[in-house]
Amino acid sequence: MTLRRGLVLGGGGITGIAWETGLLLGLRDLGVDVTGADVVVGTSAGSVVGAQVTTGVDLADLFAHQVSPPKPAPLASISPLVLAGFVRAMIRARGDLEAFGRHVGRWSARRAAAGKVPTLEQRFEAIRERLPIQEWAADGRLRVTAVEVATGALRVFDGRDGASLVDAVAASCAVPGVYPPVPIGGRTFIDGGARSGSNADLVADHDRVLALTPVDRAAGPMRTAGQLLGSTPHLAVSPDQASVAAIGKNVLDPARRAASARAGRDQAAAVAPLAREIWG
Repeated sequence: MTLRRGLVLGGGGITGIAWETGLLLGLRDLGVDVTGADVVVGTSAGSVVGAQVTTGVDLADLFAHQVSPPKPAPLASISPLVLAGFVRAMIRARGDLEAFGRHVGRWSARRAAAGKVPTLEQRFEAIRERLPIQEWAADGRLRVTAVEVATGALRVFDGRDGASLVDAVAASCAVPGVYPPVPIGGRTFIDGGARSGSNADLVADHDRVLALTPVDRAAGPMRTAGQLLGSTPHLAVSPDQASVAAIGKNVLDPARRAASARAGRDQAAAVAPLAREIWG
């Protein structure tokens, strides 16, 4: 019987992209290439990495980019004001995950309308720069997660619904209160992390799952990757102590990108034996 393998790439900002890239390259260098998974679930930062690896961009090239000097750009952060917006939305949701998505999505839309976040044009430019290939892979393995503002429901883009890869990734990376919600097909979407840092349950029916989760927390109705996968044979990997130090306090700081990528690559040495075992 052929094993069905799922790769989960969770959210975690600019440093999350770098850490996941380094870890994937480190695993491949140690003989554990997981990028050929049957399904790749990408949330926020993970949607960028998922789009890159499923469209065939080589991990060594991706790593080289991560450790190169970043282009000058305004520094974004998940500020105390943004965190307060998250908390208010969580309190108003009263444990209802979709209600949280609606509240935080509408709050994010108000901030965008007031000009307190970058423009959509600026965000699309940033996303295009991160995607060397901007068309969905023909094999249909990638699942990009976002949350619809009007309903708070999870939306999964896979290239078969008319949404472009750039639009889908921009929506998945639309951190509420930091970046503007993204319109697709007459609806508006925010970061898939508004439902889960991993959305790992999308591959809970697979035989083996490896989840790389830069930020994997249970908060209110949100659940960790391990909780979402339950009894599914899986390995959930989060940054170790050295990687946490490399990432620093602001996951949206491009200056921490190189250190995060190198720390992820170094962490692969400890992860590889476990990943080899779970991958089958």
